[in-house]
Amino acid sequence: MGSEGWAAAGGSVTATAALLLLLSALSLLLLVVRQLLKQRRPAGFPPGPAGLPLVGNIHSLAAEQPHVYMRRQSQLHGQIFSLDLGGISAIVLNGYDTIKECLVQQSEVFADRPSLPLFKKLTKMGGLLNSRYGRGWTEHRKLAVTSFRTFGYGQKAFESKISEESVIFLEAIDTYKGKPFDMKYLITNAVSNISNLIIFGERFTYEDTEFQHMIDIFSENIELAASASAFLYNAFPWIGVLPFGKHQQLFKNAAEVYTFLLHLIQRFSQNRTPQSPRHFIDAYLDEVAKNKNDPESTFSMENLIFSVGELMIAGTETTTNVLRWAVLFMALYPNIQGQVHKEIDTVIGPNRTPSLEEKCKMPYTEAVLHEILRFCNVAPLGIFHATSKDTVVRGYSIPQGTTVITNLYSVHFDEKYWNNPEMFCPERFLDSSGQFIKKEAFVPFSLGRRHCLGEQLARMEMFLFFTSLLQRFHLHFPSGLIPDLKPKLGMTLQPHPYLICAERRL
Repeated sequence: MGSEGWAAAGGSVTATAALLLLLSALSLLLLVVRQLLKQRRPAGFPPGPAGLPLVGNIHSLAAEQPHVYMRRQSQLHGQIFSLDLGGISAIVLNGYDTIKECLVQQSEVFADRPSLPLFKKLTKMGGLLNSRYGRGWTEHRKLAVTSFRTFGYGQKAFESKISEESVIFLEAIDTYKGKPFDMKYLITNAVSNISNLIIFGERFTYEDTEFQHMIDIFSENIELAASASAFLYNAFPWIGVLPFGKHQQLFKNAAEVYTFLLHLIQRFSQNRTPQSPRHFIDAYLDEVAKNKNDPESTFSMENLIFSVGELMIAGTETTTNVLRWAVLFMALYPNIQGQVHKEIDTVIGPNRTPSLEEKCKMPYTEAVLHEILRFCNVAPLGIFHATSKDTVVRGYSIPQGTTVITNLYSVHFDEKYWNNPEMFCPERFLDSSGQFIKKEAFVPFSLGRRHCLGEQLARMEMFLFFTSLLQRFHLHFPSGLIPDLKPKLGMTLQPHPYLICAERRL
């Protein structure tokens, strides 16, 4: 080829490269313009803090505890305000009155789940906790509630199973002979085994390292799902092609858990007798068989895997962290611990197994557990809701599909209902004669149609494990070493790792 040919070819390549560069620049510009248009607040939408171009308010949520940031913003913008989650329009509900107005008085409107890319990737919006409001959610919720009653707290013998687990738990603590240790894994194993009895019909030993590894992964994903990386993935799902980022670890963990749960389901469904369920898995498979000719049925093996995983983590993570906070606060406030000891000794005595019948005779212990739930806010933002249709709240227009964040933390620190809410004070749940009183603005299990279906079971576990623990042990920090009281951030708030000494009471 002559010099003129080479020049022509070179010019053609240069022109093609320039054209590709121009098209890429135009595509990028269109994406930016589209993103900026998505960030415009709809007409009549609640006001909110100004955000940055493209990322909106995500940077603010990453800079501090999201529930604290949201409560502070509510003082500036009102109890209903909006956030821009990178082009995803969200509203935040603060205070008891506002949350009750939406989740109870407009329960059906606020019963949906947002169609966020992260949830689509992890669960395909199936299962139970993250399913969209409709037939699928109704069917799965009904089955879960029935299973909890049939295989759990509806059985007269189920309380004794919790008591049996508490004995194993206490004996494991005894092996440390009052020396410092981290109680996290023992509490996690004990609590998870109560859910396991309902889901699988069996408990797992504390030495089962494979199961413990899965619980660790679940816990890590709870933390990762509330990270800035997860918010960014929801706003810009195309970053999923990048080989780095916390969202990639989250997806890797989810895939490992999925495989593990499939093996568990196969193992515990062996030798099952149709229509004679032994546990939740059998009951679910009966529904799959019953609805096999219904093309609209949402019962499937994939949704069974998602449901089992959600029930496991929901039944483990929150109750475990409540008990971990309870241990920490008993060591932090020895005078409160002493009063619980006194009540246990008076009502139960040193040798008799604690029972739920004695709950009504132990108002101070009940008050302590309620104050821990209020003060520590284990699930401060609950699980995100979404509107199932257009609605109006306090004059604001909320379009269908809007992401809704319920700041339960703001309810438990609402000065309209709580005197000195920043103070840890069990007495706020006692009347002048020392009897336990219920508080309206106490919503650790949320409100409305999506409220926690495991509330009754969680309350049973918390009371029986807590009273059994303090009946036998005195709790204190080693050498008076007080741990960090700030929670680890995630979808749930858990204490940072800490050491505790559990000494046998004489």
